[in-house]
Amino acid sequence: MRAWIDGDLLTDPTAPAVRVTDHGFTVGDGVFEAIKVVDGLPFALTRHVERLARSAAGLGLPELDQEAVRRGVAAVLDGQDLPLGRIRITYTGGPAPLGSGRGDEPPTLVVVADAMAEWPATTAVATVSWPRNERGALAGLKTTSYAENVVALSEAHRRGASEAVFANLAGHLCEGTGPTCSTSWTGSCARRPWRAAAWPGSPGRWSWSGSAGSRSTSRSGPWRRPARCS
Repeated sequence: MRAWIDGDLLTDPTAPAVRVTDHGFTVGDGVFEAIKVVDGLPFALTRHVERLARSAAGLGLPELDQEAVRRGVAAVLDGQDLPLGRIRITYTGGPAPLGSGRGDEPPTLVVVADAMAEWPATTAVATVSWPRNERGALAGLKTTSYAENVVALSEAHRRGASEAVFANLAGHLCEGTGPTCSTSWTGSCARRPWRAAAWPGSPGRWSWSGSAGSRSTSRSGPWRRPARCS
């Protein structure tokens, strides 16, 4: 594992590095991206960085320095042997008073790269009773406020599943704790639109590959209880 923080590559990525008053640590005031790495190359880096910038703007954080993000990514990948890995980019409000209000110090930018195990092709899922709020302040933003996901995933594990999926307040399928939800059938793939409360996920927003004549759409619909995700 390698870690880069605010321009510096850490000699020990497990050593204390983020200040205890960082607003991302104390109240979850931050945004992030997780990027798959294959043979040392990050997947769709430009689109991930652009989405990070949109999330930061939506949260009211200072404008993201996208070139700094790219320098951090290059630093954590340089010289690493990563046939399959993951990059985590986190951008927070920086050090602040112990409360909801932001401080006057610069934001914190962290980039971490580490190896990752291959995911199975399919997984059992459990529906949970806690809805996403499609009218909330964070709808459509990929923020570090993931406590709901932690609780939902723990509930899924308790019930023998490895993923949990949420509906929104309108009763429509929204998203999982990590993956974007989409529904596919012969010739078509429907993803959940960002207005359903999900953040704009990579599979539906960016590309869909299938047989000749297949198409991708954005669609909300009534809540259904899926048996598995792939």
